[in-house]
Amino acid sequence: MRKLGPGKLVVASHNEGKVREIRALLAPYGIEPVSAAELDLPEPDEIGVNFIENADLKARQAADLSGLPALADDSGLCVEALGDRPGIFSARWAEGADGSRDFHRAMQRVEDELQALGPEISRDAHFACALAIVWPDGESEWFEGRVEGTLVWPPRGASGFGYDPIFLPLGRDETFGEMDQAEKHRISHRAEAFRKLVDALL
Repeated sequence: MRKLGPGKLVVASHNEGKVREIRALLAPYGIEPVSAAELDLPEPDEIGVNFIENADLKARQAADLSGLPALADDSGLCVEALGDRPGIFSARWAEGADGSRDFHRAMQRVEDELQALGPEISRDAHFACALAIVWPDGESEWFEGRVEGTLVWPPRGASGFGYDPIFLPLGRDETFGEMDQAEKHRISHRAEAFRKLVDALL
């Protein structure tokens, strides 16, 4: 398997929270992350049917346009009672008519759909993450991670991003939104996928 050496790496995302987490995870390895937004790269249409396909197409476009290795994450909240929705559409559930993203609206939609199913409905959920790294010559690798938990309401905590304030990891008493971010980076779905990437490529 090809190794990833020190130097510049495009983080193929315009999500500042996601870029911040990936930058922190890459910090010990001599890699210089630069985001797709910093390079003014366009966001591709996420037309994949699963997290791996979406991560791959984002990384592949960034590598093609930048001439640098590119790392992309596709991740989302999967709610058991909602048939694993929002899943790959997690970010789209936050989009307004003007294209802006409001995750308070997205969290409220999750809660409203659960409430509609009745008070006894399971609130079990998991976060899933797929990481894809693509080199400019087209070679690619993929890694997956997930973390199990349950959903709480109302949202708790102002740390993290996205659905973090309603996700309570199994065995914990703090949501991802309340948790120290170094601890979140240790146990999250993204951290699990990233550990696999490090073991394989770094």
